[in-house]
Amino acid sequence: MKVIFAGGGTGGHLYPAVAMAEELLKLNPEADVSFAGTERGIEATEIPRLGYRLHLFKVRGFSRGKTPSDLMRNAGVLADFAGSAARAVSLVRKEKPDVVVGTGGFVSAPLLLAAQMLGTPNLIQEQNAFPGLTTRLLSMRATELHLSFEESRRHVTRKSGVWVSGNPARSFSLSDSGEARKSFGLDPEKTTLLVFGGSRGARSINNAVKQWLGDIEGRFNLIWQTGSLDIDAIRSEYRPSANLWFGPYIDTMGTAYSASDMVLCRAGASTVAELTNLGKPAILVPYPHATGNHQFFNAEALSKDGAAVLIEDSVIGSASAKEQVIGLLGDGGRRAATAAACKRHGMPRAALELAERIEQLAS
Repeated sequence: MKVIFAGGGTGGHLYPAVAMAEELLKLNPEADVSFAGTERGIEATEIPRLGYRLHLFKVRGFSRGKTPSDLMRNAGVLADFAGSAARAVSLVRKEKPDVVVGTGGFVSAPLLLAAQMLGTPNLIQEQNAFPGLTTRLLSMRATELHLSFEESRRHVTRKSGVWVSGNPARSFSLSDSGEARKSFGLDPEKTTLLVFGGSRGARSINNAVKQWLGDIEGRFNLIWQTGSLDIDAIRSEYRPSANLWFGPYIDTMGTAYSASDMVLCRAGASTVAELTNLGKPAILVPYPHATGNHQFFNAEALSKDGAAVLIEDSVIGSASAKEQVIGLLGDGGRRAATAAACKRHGMPRAALELAERIEQLAS
């Protein structure tokens, strides 16, 4: 069995493909698995590091502006895409994959299109509540379309051959919360808030946390992943304590999740999948500049069901946002209800079930 996964640019598109590939190789250790991506995306370093072959394409996303320079750039994008589509057709003819899997984003478009033109079985896995442009355009001719949110159905035209299978995400086993807090040097008995905003951080969230520290520290524990952008400034202002841990990055996210009673973070698809699989009550602050505002729709899908609280980035520094965060942190009953609703959205078997679908398509 030979499978090519197409997707990358960002970890949100790449890691679901890697998770499916890993499960597929557990089911069929003899499977020939490779990836398609660009030399500028995260896949250029991650896929070789993981030991997979990588087929490179020159493809870029469209500029959403309407200035003359945007139009000129988009003309170049179309030219690159035409060349990549032709190369993708050649690749599919040469490799003869049994299945092509696309995980969304412009990176996956040439190979998915080539598979559809040549009649190769192809599966699209969409991570976000509001499907991206590639998914919306190519899903009609896909062999199967797999969504991560039930709400996504209303944004796609096709009605048959559509599954809500969840988003393949990192798997964590929760450990004892008190011991996990001790590993961060924190009081093992205190209710704990985990804050993170990605490897570079989220400045709006960091600035809000600074305003709240006087009301949090002492009453609660705080595990604060600041990201790389703000860590120097925060180190100059604050010192760790029995109620405060901060650092640019958390290597042991399983331990951080275990230590936490509540999470404050962005609403990327992978993060949302991790939270729902674990059933962690969360306050989600969507990144406002995400393509298609997809983080807002991810957060909205949970907040409508009481599975999370949505606070928009523009107001995270407000007094009302502070009241919502500290209010939920101090209310164990509300946190438990939010956690239960969040857990109902979890699909921890997503990677395995998608691998099984790929195997069925191949046969």
